[in-house]
Amino acid sequence: MKYIPLIGRILFSLMFIMSGMGHLTNTTGMAMYAGSMGVPGPTLLVIISGIMIVVGGFSVLLGYKVKIGTILLVVFLIPTSFIMHPFWAIEDPMQSQVQMAMFFKNLSMLGGALLFYYFGTGPLSLEEQTQ
Repeated sequence: MKYIPLIGRILFSLMFIMSGMGHLTNTTGMAMYAGSMGVPGPTLLVIISGIMIVVGGFSVLLGYKVKIGTILLVVFLIPTSFIMHPFWAIEDPMQSQVQMAMFFKNLSMLGGALLFYYFGTGPLSLEEQTQ
């Protein structure tokens, strides 16, 4: 049973680590999309957000400084959900459905981040080893 939280942390953190690496390796493409959504200073914000979610993802993965890591994820997820996935403002039904799925995916990850913030990362984590 002690491996279940570890598996959960791995699965949860992969989304952030992979997405963050995409922010950092495809900054131009991501910045163009962010700019098209009205994000000011999109290149800088794509780089900052990429660093935030990579650090937050690794924090959860390793179970180290999880409160700081999850705050980074929460600070990323809240504005990103509303700015980048405004399904309510999209007229094309198919695109609206895609953006709705992305919006609620972000909200579910926000819920997971808040659970890690409150409960910690459990056994087999770096924080658990230091106690």
